[in-house]
Amino acid sequence: MPGRFGAVATAMATPFTADGALDVEGVATLAAHLYDHGTDTIVAAGTTGESPTLTIDEKRILWETVVAVAAETGKKVLCGTGTYSTAESIELTILAEECGADGVLVVTPYYNKPPQRALVQHFSMVAGATELPVLLYNIPGRTATRIEHATLLALAAVPNIVGVKDSTGDFDGATRLMREAPDGFDVYTGDDWSTFEYACLGGAGVVSVAAHLVGERMAEMIGLVESGDVAAARKIHEDLAPLCAALFCTTSPIPLKAALEMLGLPGGPLRPPMFAATDDERATVRSALADAGLL
Repeated sequence: MPGRFGAVATAMATPFTADGALDVEGVATLAAHLYDHGTDTIVAAGTTGESPTLTIDEKRILWETVVAVAAETGKKVLCGTGTYSTAESIELTILAEECGADGVLVVTPYYNKPPQRALVQHFSMVAGATELPVLLYNIPGRTATRIEHATLLALAAVPNIVGVKDSTGDFDGATRLMREAPDGFDVYTGDDWSTFEYACLGGAGVVSVAAHLVGERMAEMIGLVESGDVAAARKIHEDLAPLCAALFCTTSPIPLKAALEMLGLPGGPLRPPMFAATDDERATVRSALADAGLL
């Protein structure tokens, strides 16, 4: 069954204007498009949304804008509030609650590499500052620190820590976590390429980049697994695999923003230190979009 944030949560890109400012109209347009095309929950100001380059005031405006769109659809918003500072993560989490978020996504502190006992304290302090559900984000490839199994189980005992976005690619670890975590602790995959596998294992869904482009197909695939038609779900997985790969042909969200431009959706430029896709990367994205029937 889907988790509390639905089967498909989209890690939304943050649209910018040509001069690099926050494109508030583009935010609203893109959010509405996502909700209309298979997205149950938008993650606003996550990694895909270039959160490290957003000011606190820009995050507030972004969250208020997406929350307003969500209110018209009855769908949900997760705000990315985690940073490498516990104090700042708490500040952003309180702000997200004030903006009307349905929950917060809190990434492992990056760069400073806290030990596991410190992760328990960090996440517990952030969760203790809010009544919102907290979804942990375990992505050691970007943070240099993995939330280990025992740490996840300890954190699952915190009442409002309700799950994890798992970007470890560790199917054995995910299976064990689903088996040993308390009932209601949602394990979402954070990798589009593993959505089918996690659905088969009993995962809660996906926090997706590809759902910007094929959200309805992602939702259909997960629904087919739940209904027992694994063969049909696997066919969708196989059909979408080249697109999912193209969206990570270089560091995300560079390919995604190229794809949004090609499809006429709001996105705009990237903020340094991210820069536009190269000609070769754009060709890869364009070919995948064409193969998926999107161009």
